[in-house]
Amino acid sequence: MDWILKYWVQELFALIIAVLGWCVKKLKGKKSEYDVLREGILALLHDRLYQACSFFIDQGWATLEDRSNLEYLYKPYKALGGNGTGEHLYHEVLELPFSEKETGNKRSNVKNNQDKEE
Repeated sequence: MDWILKYWVQELFALIIAVLGWCVKKLKGKKSEYDVLREGILALLHDRLYQACSFFIDQGWATLEDRSNLEYLYKPYKALGGNGTGEHLYHEVLELPFSEKETGNKRSNVKNNQDKEE
């Protein structure tokens, strides 16, 4: 019985430590993979938010549905630690009028007149 306690308990502890070491190594690998995926998702959200906001700012107006769609992009972007660029553009779009009629946008009116002439 002493022989079992003396040698098998040592082997059991060595096995437990080896398994814990393997688990820690796996978790570090998964965390690294998670960090890369998180950065990739943040980059995609930033790109999409930047493109959409730039479009609406150039257009000069954004509907309620447009703002709602941007909010779906902005909330996870901000939660993942998005920077001030996306936040600034998002808030700039929120300040835009809701329709083209409210803008007095001459560029849009010129384009509409050109379309009518053709």
